[in-house]
Amino acid sequence: MTSEIDPAVVGELVTRYSGGETMESLAAEFPFSYRKVRTTLIDAGVALRPPKIRLPPTPPGLVNAYEHGQTIRQVAATYGMSYNQTRNILLAEGVQLRSRGQYRQV
Repeated sequence: MTSEIDPAVVGELVTRYSGGETMESLAAEFPFSYRKVRTTLIDAGVALRPPKIRLPPTPPGLVNAYEHGQTIRQVAATYGMSYNQTRNILLAEGVQLRSRGQYRQV
């Protein structure tokens, strides 16, 4: 995925993130979404910092439910969480989120 971004820009993202900038600030400055910045950093081999948001422990089966085709909204409803909290937990667990409307067939 990083092949569609100029290698110099990828290097700049990596350097600045490694220097302490957040993905949110990089997405605001560069013409990329938060997700694009995150994916680019992962593809470049950067170890992401843990989220600053305190998250509850991941309930057993939550990641598995998403990876087997449930949407974030469905998982959130099942586990009694908000959409954002569920999404943040999935990201913290290293799950590659699907594009909106893209469902995985099991």
